[in-house]
Amino acid sequence: MRNRLAILMAIGVAGAAAPVAAQLGVPPLGGTVGNVLGTVDRTLDPIEQAARQTVSGAARLAEQRVSRLSDLVRRNRDSIEFDDAGNPARKGELLLLDPTDADIAAAQGGGFTLLGRETLGELGIGVARLGAPDRMPLARAQAALRKLLPQASIASDSIHLPAGGSAAATGGSGVAGAPAIDTQVGLIDGGVGSGTMAGPVRGFVAGAPRASDHGSATASLLRGAGVRRIALADVYGADPAGGNALAISRALDWLIGLRAKVISISLVGPSNPLLGQAIAAARRRGTLIVAAVGNDGPAAPPAYPASYPGVIAVTGVDGGNRALIEAGRALHLDYAAPGADMVAVNSAGRWVRVRGTSYAAPLVAARAAALISGDGTIGALDREAVDLGRKGPDSTYGRGLLCGSCRRSR
Repeated sequence: MRNRLAILMAIGVAGAAAPVAAQLGVPPLGGTVGNVLGTVDRTLDPIEQAARQTVSGAARLAEQRVSRLSDLVRRNRDSIEFDDAGNPARKGELLLLDPTDADIAAAQGGGFTLLGRETLGELGIGVARLGAPDRMPLARAQAALRKLLPQASIASDSIHLPAGGSAAATGGSGVAGAPAIDTQVGLIDGGVGSGTMAGPVRGFVAGAPRASDHGSATASLLRGAGVRRIALADVYGADPAGGNALAISRALDWLIGLRAKVISISLVGPSNPLLGQAIAAARRRGTLIVAAVGNDGPAAPPAYPASYPGVIAVTGVDGGNRALIEAGRALHLDYAAPGADMVAVNSAGRWVRVRGTSYAAPLVAARAAALISGDGTIGALDREAVDLGRKGPDSTYGRGLLCGSCRRSR
């Protein structure tokens, strides 16, 4: 009985009891995680079996996340290293927020190099980029700078990754005819292919703007849901350390300057002092930020920017309105939207099958923009949301499903 209760409690942690293999289309687990968690006792009843499969899937996703981040750093040793929290960040650089001249002088006296200094004018945030002392690992440099400037706000330039993927091309052409939405919507992502955008595009890292499948897909979903005015900020380009906190903050500053009323972000990473301040400043300007919770499963750390206060955090559901088993988590959850059994446009202009919470976020952003365009209030999203799961708000679907009819399928 005690074992059964423990397993049932795990269902709540994992967020859904649907079998992992059925949702993800993966073979039975193997390796370390499979050996420990993947063998289901045939004597268990169906509920217990489903629970064990769910726990197995969560552990596998967590293991894959660690492996993926390690591979990212290993492949890009010249550009990326781990910071003192174990998160990938731009190699050899630290960010000093709202620095004084005395702060910079003290840092330089301690062996740090001033790489650049700027003000994000729309957000009211000053930033100095400091190079770590020669051959000093980033984590040690953070400790050294904190010792030099104990009162200062210091951040690594942590990296955020896309929250979705795509599969093979399909012959589908999607669903057309969504009512036009005239509100200016900002999109922070990778670049897009030709023919996808209807608005300004600007790059914030080396090699940007540069077409990407992920950026093209999220932009096509915004357009398919009716958004006609999209401003794209490419924070990836050709930079191995793209998706960093400074690039995203610069993008927010630019989009606020363009008077974007809603900004969609389908990227996930760790909490970062600079990005946290930038999000808060954008919210004070009245801009709605919509962000995906990621695809690293319920055992992953809380996803940011979705977890920042005031951000609309979005998860995904499949064609049966079941929560995606790989959906990550945030410190709060607002809504669900289609994130699987759907198609979007890749950088080559082809319709491809996509899956992930990445693709749910722009659909919610479109609905938020529609309400603003129609002089509605954001509270109207709650009235539009379709309750799923147990009655009322919950940690699996938030306050309900939005844009359920927006799914473009083959």
